Amino acid sequence: MNTIETAFICFGEINTAMERLVLKHDEALSEIRKLGVEAIDAGIVRDDYDYASGKKAISILEGKKFSSVVICIAGWIPTHAVIQVIDHFREKPMLLWGLCGWKEDGRIVTTAEQAGTSALRPAMEEMDFKFRFVYNSIGKEMPMLKIDAFLKAASAAQNLRTARIGSMGYRDMLLYGTAYDAAAIRRVFGTEAENFEMLEMVQNLEKVKPAEIDKIVSYIRKNWDIIKPCDDEVIRKGAGYALAIGKRIKERGYSAVTINDVDGMKKLLGFPPAMVLMLLKHLYDVETTPENDVMGNLTQLMNKFITGETAHYMEYYEYFDDSMLIGVPDYVPETVVDGKVKMLPAAFGLLNSSLLNVSKVKTGYVTCSRLAMKKGKFVLHVYTGTAVAPPSWEEFGWDKPAPQLSSLRVIPDSCTVEQFAQNVQSQHVIVSYGNQAEALKDLCAILGIEVIY
Repeated sequence: MNTIETAFICFGEINTAMERLVLKHDEALSEIRKLGVEAIDAGIVRDDYDYASGKKAISILEGKKFSSVVICIAGWIPTHAVIQVIDHFREKPMLLWGLCGWKEDGRIVTTAEQAGTSALRPAMEEMDFKFRFVYNSIGKEMPMLKIDAFLKAASAAQNLRTARIGSMGYRDMLLYGTAYDAAAIRRVFGTEAENFEMLEMVQNLEKVKPAEIDKIVSYIRKNWDIIKPCDDEVIRKGAGYALAIGKRIKERGYSAVTINDVDGMKKLLGFPPAMVLMLLKHLYDVETTPENDVMGNLTQLMNKFITGETAHYMEYYEYFDDSMLIGVPDYVPETVVDGKVKMLPAAFGLLNSSLLNVSKVKTGYVTCSRLAMKKGKFVLHVYTGTAVAPPSWEEFGWDKPAPQLSSLRVIPDSCTVEQFAQNVQSQHVIVSYGNQAEALKDLCAILGIEVIY
């Protein structure tokens, strides 16, 4: 997981005792660092006449690497004294954090922090700073969950600006929801989305060394439970394709990859790419989706850069009164498998054989999200819920006995199934574990994207 780096600037009035400001500064900075954040301390800025303390803070931070700025208000301070410092870093997402007073001998004692924030908040809004406002309350826990979510979101926004997604082919099955506008993605996210042809994979296959394939076959035989007999040649072919795409991944520095599945590898090469996509994650630690789903890849990276963990794709199969059945017709990455990876040679439709992932998927609390284009603008559909083991089910078309596909039953708690159904944005959904809704909301606010619940 990437280390989150933030700038920390504490503000307080020149007439407030420095000893008190130091106490409040130290406590707030300590809480930030408990989150595992690398905080660059710019010290305490006061409204001194010549802005000396502000200039010192600016000099400490100039040239340093950080993805956000924490504006910690420890007491009343005139707005201009804050603006003259933070305006030097206005391109960064900012957290406006108002501390609070305390109780002493049964009375509230305050340094008027919220006087400072209530004057500063509308001024920052008017001046188009990108910021989130949080505040402490006497006798209550500090809002560290909200602060943690924002700092992760700001870091994710920074990482997205240098990310690159590779799509082998474009618009598999002529799908609309997986199509993408490369210029719009670059403008909003900073992420580069680029196509390459399946021919490049085929050409690269000729350069793959047998010894490299041998190593992967050995790994698969040792770590994957292949339920029925499977010829080594099938495994070798999948390993070869993964290494061939891997050459492109290494050359271009991709963070995520998607491939032309139905109209590409299945139709033209007669090889379902489930194991290829699994190996790409294992070998190169890239996020993956099938069917040229670049928008799905981008949703994965939004989650990955927040959590530091895999965010995997699934598809919707059925809606019930209280839940949705989501699953995959082909694969899930090893990182989300519950227990040992189970692979099944199986036939479906016109495909005589394929190596299908039928592993159990980890259950637990999940965040489901999906990026989409709506009337020319990006939106993110987000909901949370509990993922439990699926009921017994099968997808029509598989040879009997039909396999139980890797799947989950998701019971939403941030919306009803009916509300979800009226807002769903794609047949594909991206699943991350834990409650990431707050951080995703903050990330969308930083990027200027509407959130749909």
